Amino acid sequence: MRRMTYALTLLAVLAIAVAGCGGGDSSSSGGAYGGKGGGGGGNDSTSPETKPAPGGSSGGTGVVSAAEVGNLGTVLVTAQGLTLYDFHKDQGGRSSCYGACAGAWPPLLTDGEPQAEGGAQAGMLGTTKRKDGTIQVTYNGWPLYTYVGDQRPGEANGNDIDQFGEEWYALQPNGEEPED
Repeated sequence: MRRMTYALTLLAVLAIAVAGCGGGDSSSSGGAYGGKGGGGGGNDSTSPETKPAPGGSSGGTGVVSAAEVGNLGTVLVTAQGLTLYDFHKDQGGRSSCYGACAGAWPPLLTDGEPQAEGGAQAGMLGTTKRKDGTIQVTYNGWPLYTYVGDQRPGEANGNDIDQFGEEWYALQPNGEEPED
């Protein structure tokens, strides 16, 4: 199952890369930033985040909630119930996921103040400005993403996988990653 998910994701990423996607510069606001590993930097192209992406949010009020997801326990989810992830390559509250990466891992965007519901902690919410000028929701300082491999609520096919140079993990309402 993991190989099939990876293969489907790779195909989606290749299709997006052929279409020529990417981004610009970012800055951060809100939330503390944890001590996770990772590199830095992003891609130098125009980003697809302004268009609705499968599982992602193209604007509106970024709503972060919490729900039981598989064997991970309670993790952060979107208003639609899709699992939210952090990316270990992100540093200083800034996204390093653009272009093909953002096609596979759509950022959770907002046009206003993000909202916490159902177990998510409002004090951990923040935002970061993406290179294309859109605003991405952060939690405990980590930019949040959905995953195109998750097609419906309750799936966490992106948890604990390595793509685009680092690992991706779901986040619990306390801002920590679930135990492996």
